[in-house]
Amino acid sequence: MQTQCKTEKVKLQGLGAREIIADFNGGDITSDGGVVLLREVEEAKGIIKSFSNCFKDSRDQRYVEHPLEDLLAQRIYALCLGYEDVNDHDELRNDPCFAVAVGKNEIGPGDGKYVLAGKSTLNRLELVAKTEDSTDRYHKIRYDKKAVDSFMVEMFLKSKEKAPKEIILDVDATDDLIHGAQEGKFFHGYYGCYCYLPLYIFCGDSILYAELRKSDIDASKGTVEALGPIVREVRQKWPEVRIIIRGDGGFCREQIMAWCEAEDVDFVFGLAKNARLKRKIEKQQEKARRKSLITGKSARYYRDFKYQTLKTWNRKRRVVGKAEHLEKGANPRFVVTSLKKDEINAQGLYESLYCARGDMENRIKEQQLALFADRTSTATMRGNQLRLWLSSVAYMLMEELRRVGLKGTEYERAQCDTIRNKLLKIGGLIKISVRKIWFHFSSAYPYKGLLLKVIENLHSRYTTPLRI
Repeated sequence: MQTQCKTEKVKLQGLGAREIIADFNGGDITSDGGVVLLREVEEAKGIIKSFSNCFKDSRDQRYVEHPLEDLLAQRIYALCLGYEDVNDHDELRNDPCFAVAVGKNEIGPGDGKYVLAGKSTLNRLELVAKTEDSTDRYHKIRYDKKAVDSFMVEMFLKSKEKAPKEIILDVDATDDLIHGAQEGKFFHGYYGCYCYLPLYIFCGDSILYAELRKSDIDASKGTVEALGPIVREVRQKWPEVRIIIRGDGGFCREQIMAWCEAEDVDFVFGLAKNARLKRKIEKQQEKARRKSLITGKSARYYRDFKYQTLKTWNRKRRVVGKAEHLEKGANPRFVVTSLKKDEINAQGLYESLYCARGDMENRIKEQQLALFADRTSTATMRGNQLRLWLSSVAYMLMEELRRVGLKGTEYERAQCDTIRNKLLKIGGLIKISVRKIWFHFSSAYPYKGLLLKVIENLHSRYTTPLRI
């Protein structure tokens, strides 16, 4: 005969004459109640669903308990909620809140079981086949890289209600620390560590491209190959849009600039300083030095001129030189561009256009630090590429929630970790009946007004009825 287990109780420090007792009889309580907001975004936009179409699942579906889309949703929602490791899912798989978010409609009242995929199943998802056309019987889920690249651009295009007159595509590479003896391991001298060198392309806050690469390459390698399909898809939908490519000095390469000129795409790139360039702004640099000595503050002047390298460039191009003198000394900087003088002057080009590229670095840090894009610790490059994409799709969900749900609030520019702490990590009691699923949040929840505003914004923006 089965015996009834005694519920564990913990006695804590008392309050006056009263005892304080803790137990685990609270029912189905979650600390991640805000995940339902992400589900509403997904229901309206179909981001994860579209992402799942980039995979081929060769498993015999008669014996599949967890469909591919559910596996991706479970993993991506968990990243948004701050769970970076598949090991976390051995506990999360029993969270009714996650079961609702993923769409497990078979859950019922009082059964105490809301089983999602465990760590082993999710790990098999990440141990994808080594090649796209592999017939390996043990790795039956495969992704199509071209399809994923196209999906990311498609989601960006769908996020715009009307065609913009101009878009700026920011390109950049960053370091992604390697955790062990993984495929593609290489020591990068600039970063001083063994790392990958992923390539990112953003347009404002929207991510359009994320490719994991070895670090034994030039930072700009593959940029033209990445930009080509993006530009074609953008122009197919927005034929009249003006496209500007922006990047630091690591992307100032003849191949990229020549491709931009051939494709009628404008560019603004940082340009590494050298003796010839410094001589071009000698007068402005001396003028800045004198002004700085008189005022005791930094001073800067600009010069616009034509320039061509001795060997690498095939033509002269417009270069803007910034002659700046700081407290520590001279600080000359240069950019090269295809934009004309009558469109934007030298100061505006450097200060307003080029320097704004720094915001992309914040987006990369946001994805790496808050959504674990650098958690690339599987043995293979393909497995780690999938992890980078999972983080990217998690970012897309969070960005959509920020762009639409938080519009007009004090958090409309908040980073992902702030959004998570304020809106997603909400404690709640879940009650399930035959006809309804109730999420009971605390009466003392301090951001109730913000949550209601987010729901109102989502209702007014999406045509799909929301069900919160």
